[in-house]
Amino acid sequence: MPAVGAGRPRIAPTPPFVQEQANATSETSEQRLAEEILRLAFRRRRSADPQDPCAARPCPECFAPHLKKVVRFLETNRPVHLVIPAFPAKSRNRRKVLGKVPDMAERLAIAALQDFCDQVSALYAPGAIMTICSDGHVFSDTLGIPDEHVDEYGAGLRRIIHAVGGGSIGLYGLNDAMPGLGWDERRHRLLGDYAESLEAIRDSVKSDPATKRMFNGIHRFVVEDNVVLLPELSATQRRLRSKRTAYEVVQHSQAWSRLVAETFSDAIRLSIHPQAHHSDKIGFHLLRTTNAWLTPWHGVVLDDGTSYMLVKRAQAEEIGARLVWRHSQPSHFVLATPTIGAS
Repeated sequence: MPAVGAGRPRIAPTPPFVQEQANATSETSEQRLAEEILRLAFRRRRSADPQDPCAARPCPECFAPHLKKVVRFLETNRPVHLVIPAFPAKSRNRRKVLGKVPDMAERLAIAALQDFCDQVSALYAPGAIMTICSDGHVFSDTLGIPDEHVDEYGAGLRRIIHAVGGGSIGLYGLNDAMPGLGWDERRHRLLGDYAESLEAIRDSVKSDPATKRMFNGIHRFVVEDNVVLLPELSATQRRLRSKRTAYEVVQHSQAWSRLVAETFSDAIRLSIHPQAHHSDKIGFHLLRTTNAWLTPWHGVVLDDGTSYMLVKRAQAEEIGARLVWRHSQPSHFVLATPTIGAS
């Protein structure tokens, strides 16, 4: 007969150093996967300095602001969540865009966001989800865009998201952040709770390269628009008006960015503006463009016979591209022979 206590063999406890090695291996594996996911985003990176070596080969400092966030999603087997303040409303400048509603530019951009989420799912089964933090109502008053036009643009955007049908893209707006209020009251509260003074922003433009870069990009857009929208003003008057508007847009945009960061504190932050390589935001190209600042709401799609790219409407017309209509609305331009190179 077996002795008392005989039977199932005793299992020795795992030595602490072996368990630590196993944990380290798991952490390293998750970090490697997180880096692979981030590399997918960096392939679309909208860089503030395309000549920097990090533009072609991200370094550990490029990953650092985002890596722990991605790892936390992997550890809990949740979809990687990204947020991008974008898709506000069409520019009022008809030398840039076709109209006030979404067109082929938005369709391709939404499809590109869904494609990115699909690529993440090929590496990581739960995939990724993308929240578009639509900021049209944030500065529609500053840019002279009626709130009704922003609503119309948003409704068209929802139809496009539904038509793409990937299920990875959602919308979040000022009405979601502050329900039950009027638009003016929402903007007033946003600025009161999250904005810096215009004087502080002027000081930042002088001292902070990122703020200066953002201001210069917005100012350039506003000047271009005001040439068309305010032809009665002199060049000096337009320049002064444009500078004041640009400061206000930066103020509103930064306030919205702070609200988004607070609301989605665990999400990876994307930006449609060029960003420094080690920033806490990843500049993100929605479509191939002719310059680093062009967006679907400031341009049109040109099919040059080999690929799609974003250009300004006037540029497409100047080279003889033909306007294409879809569903009784202007959609994009077509050119038989490629003549424009993207930057």
